[in-house]
Amino acid sequence: MRGTVRKISIPRRLVADLMHASIRVPFVSLTRPLNVRSLLEARALAAQPPGWAAIFVKAFSLVAKEQPVLRTLYAKWPWPSFYELPKNIAMVAIARVEDGQDCVLPQKVPAADTLALAEIDAQIRHAKAAPIDDVPSFRKILRVTRLPLPLRRLFWSVGLNFGRQRANWFGNFGVTSVAAYGAGELHALSPGPYIVSYGVVAPDQTIDVVIRWDHRITDAALVAKVMTRLEQVLNTEISAELRASRQQTEPKAVRAVAT
Repeated sequence: MRGTVRKISIPRRLVADLMHASIRVPFVSLTRPLNVRSLLEARALAAQPPGWAAIFVKAFSLVAKEQPVLRTLYAKWPWPSFYELPKNIAMVAIARVEDGQDCVLPQKVPAADTLALAEIDAQIRHAKAAPIDDVPSFRKILRVTRLPLPLRRLFWSVGLNFGRQRANWFGNFGVTSVAAYGAGELHALSPGPYIVSYGVVAPDQTIDVVIRWDHRITDAALVAKVMTRLEQVLNTEISAELRASRQQTEPKAVRAVAT
C-alpha cells in the first residue's frame, strides 16, 4: 500500500531515544491504592492548591531523603557499580503541544525536599507554558536530540553509563501521570532507576500509585515499605505544609479599639 513518508519531529525523536535507552533496564512495578484523606482535606483548604505532580515530587523526595537506596543509580562504566547521590533530582514528564503535535519533555527539579510546594509547582507550570528555549532542561536535551544518530548514541552512552553524568541527565526518579485525561494506570518507561505515576482520586479518597524500579538496585519488599512511607508523608508533612500555607495567606483579624 502506498503511504506518506513523514519526517520524525525533534520531540518524537527524543521519545525514540528514551525508549532505546530504556530497553535493557530490568523494570519491576508495584501498584497500590494510597489513602490520602488528610491530604485531600488540606488541599481543599489551600487558596492556590499545588498540582498533583508537585505534591508527588516533594513527597517522594522526602522519602528518598530517608532512604539512600532511592537515590542510588546503576552505572556500568568504568565498571558496574552503584552510585549514590547526595541529594534528589526529580525529572517530571511535561506534556506540551509543539507545532501542533503532542509531545513530552523532561523538566528537572533538583532537591525538591528542600523546596516549598509552591516553588516546585511554579517550576512545573513554567515548564508547561514557557517557550522551549526558556526552559534549561528542554534546551539541554533537545540540543543533543538534534545531533545525527551516531553522535546521539555516543552522548547517550556517556550520559547513561557514568554515575555522575547519569544523575545530571536523568536524575534518580521521574514523575509522570495521565490523570488529567481520566483514570488509568500508567506503567511508563525511562532509563530509571525509579518512576512514580499516579491516577485519579477515587470516591473512597484513595489514589492509585505505581512505582517502577530497576530491579538491579533493590527488591519489592523495600518498595512496599516505600509505598507505606509515601502514604504517611502525603498525609503528614505535605498536608501540614498545605495547612501552614493557608494560615499564612489568611488575613489577620483587626480588633476595634474603643476611644
